[in-house]
Amino acid sequence: MPFDAVFLTALAAELRAGAVGSRVDRVHQPARDQIILQLRGRSGTLRLLLCANPGRPRVHFTAAPAENPAQPPMFCMLLRKHLTGGKLTAIDQPPMERLLDLTFQCTDELGEPAERHLIAEVMGRNSNLILCGGDGRIVDCLRRVDLEMSEQRQVLPGLFYHLPPARPLRNPAETGEADLLALLPEAAGAPLARWLQSTFAGLSPLICRELAFGFAGDVDAPAPGEPAALAAYLAAEFARLRGGPFTPVLLLQDGAPRDFTYRPIAQYGGLWQQETLPDFSALLDRFYSARERTELVRQKGQALRKTVTNLRDRTARKLAAQEQELAATRDRERLRQLGDIVTANLHAIARGQPRLTAVDFYDEAMPEIDIPLQPQLSPQQNAARFYKAYAKAKHAEQVLTGLIEQGRQELAYLGSILDELDRAEGERDLQEIRAELTDGGYLRRSGGRKQPRTAPSRPMAFRSDEGYDIRVGRNNRQNDQLTLKTADRRDLWLHVKDLPGSHVIVACAGLPAPGDETVTQAAMLAAWFSQARDGQNVAVDVTAVRNVRKPAGARPGMVIYEHYTTVYVTPDAALAQRLRAEGKEG
Repeated sequence: MPFDAVFLTALAAELRAGAVGSRVDRVHQPARDQIILQLRGRSGTLRLLLCANPGRPRVHFTAAPAENPAQPPMFCMLLRKHLTGGKLTAIDQPPMERLLDLTFQCTDELGEPAERHLIAEVMGRNSNLILCGGDGRIVDCLRRVDLEMSEQRQVLPGLFYHLPPARPLRNPAETGEADLLALLPEAAGAPLARWLQSTFAGLSPLICRELAFGFAGDVDAPAPGEPAALAAYLAAEFARLRGGPFTPVLLLQDGAPRDFTYRPIAQYGGLWQQETLPDFSALLDRFYSARERTELVRQKGQALRKTVTNLRDRTARKLAAQEQELAATRDRERLRQLGDIVTANLHAIARGQPRLTAVDFYDEAMPEIDIPLQPQLSPQQNAARFYKAYAKAKHAEQVLTGLIEQGRQELAYLGSILDELDRAEGERDLQEIRAELTDGGYLRRSGGRKQPRTAPSRPMAFRSDEGYDIRVGRNNRQNDQLTLKTADRRDLWLHVKDLPGSHVIVACAGLPAPGDETVTQAAMLAAWFSQARDGQNVAVDVTAVRNVRKPAGARPGMVIYEHYTTVYVTPDAALAQRLRAEGKEG
C-alpha cells in the first residue's frame, strides 16, 4: 500500500490540526502491535491509533471499535505511566521520512515537568513504536532490535535514539526544474517510473507510475531524450508536494477497497473506481478496519476453528461409516429367505457339509442355488444362524437410523459453529462461541485462574428503508434468545434455506405489515449473515415467529418452522453496512 512519506506528510498536517494541544486521557493496546491514545481537547475526545504491524503500519484518528484485553500488556502499562495526563505539543516528521515524532509535556514520578517522545516508524517490516525521554534516550519500544538483528542500528532501552539509515535519494519537494534538467539526461531511454522511484525519496510505486502516465499516457513509458518538457512537468508536480492540495482517495475494484493515495489516479482508467473521503483518517479507517478486524478474529479463533473442524470431520467420517452399515442392512430379507430354504432342506444336510445346493422357492424361476454353511454347526444351527443375522440386521437398522439422524444434526450444528466463526467480529463473539461449545460438551472447562466475565453481546441492529427495526443473531445461543424469547409472535422471522446462518427478526408487531422492500432487505441480511454470503439468488424462508418452534432436546440455534414462503435474493455487503449504520444496537 502506498503509505509513502508524502502521504504521511498530508496525514501529519491533519493530525496536528486535530490533536496538538490535547491531553492523553487513556492508553489502550487492543492488539500486540497497536496502541490507541484517547486524547481530550477543546474539540472533544479523539482516539489516535498507532499501528506497527508490518503489513499495515499507520497513524491516524479512528472511530472503529476495538476490544481491549482484560490484562493490558507491559508496553501499554509503560505508556500509561509516562503519557497519561501529558499534553501533546508537537507532531514532527523529518523530511521525506516515514516516521512521526509525537512530543508530550508530562510529569515524572516526582511531579516534575518532563518531556517524552513517542516515535512511530511506519516502515513496513521495520515498523516500530519507540518511547524516548527528553534527552533522546530510549525508555522502551514495542520491538527491541539488538546487534544480532541489525548491525547498523539497535533499538534498545538505554540507548540514544537515531533515525533509521537514509537511502541516498533526493527530496522531490526540494528539487526544482534546473535540478531536473541536470538529472534527466542519465534517465534517457530508461522506464520513467522506475527511474523516479530509484532517484527520489518518498514516492511510492503507485505515484511513480501515475507521474509517468500523466506525462506520457503509459505507466511503462521511457524517459524522453529531450528532457525539457519532462523537467517542467515534474517540477510542477513536485511543487505540489510542498503544500498540496492533498486529496484522500480510495481506489476500489468491483466495490472492494484495493488501494489509497493522496491524489486522484488516472492510470487505471475505468477498471478501478475512485472515492474521495472527507479526511485521511476516515480513508485509513475505511481501508483497514474491516480487514484488520477480520484478520485479528481469524488469528484469535484459529485454535477454536481447528478444534471444530476436526470435530466436524470426525463426525462426517463416522456418519459415512454408519450410512454404509445401514445400506448393508437393507439386504436382510434375503437372510430370512436363506434361513427358510435351509430349514426346508434340513433332511438333506449332513453335519460337516460346507454348502447346501437347493431350489430357491422365493424365485419364480425356481433356480438351484448354493448356500454356504458352517461345517462345525448342526443343520438346525445353520438355519438359526441366518435368522439371527436377519434379526441383528433389523435391529441395526433401527439403531443406525437414530444414530444417523443424530449425526446429521451434529454435523449441521458444527457447520453452524464454523459459520459463526466466519462471522465473528471480536473477542467477545469468540468467547460466546467457546462457552457454547463448552456447555455442549465439545470443549473442556479450563481450570486454574478464573476467566474474567464479559457482558454478553447483543444482536446486530439494522433499520430498513421503510423504518422497520431488524435484529440479526450473532451466534446460536443468541439466535435462540432472539427468536424464542425476545421476538413477538407477530414479528417476521427469516433464515437462509437449508444452510447455517443467523436468525433475522423484523419487528412489526402492532405496526402495518412490512412492504416488499423491507422483506427483501431483511432477506438480503439473512443471506449475507449466512454460509451463502458469496452466492447469488439465495433462497431465504420467511414466516411469522409464531410458526417457529424448537424441538425438545435440539441443539442451540436449531428450530423447525412451517407455513413459510421463500424469496430469492443476492447478498449485498454495502446494504448491510448502510442499514446497520442506521440501526441501534439492541
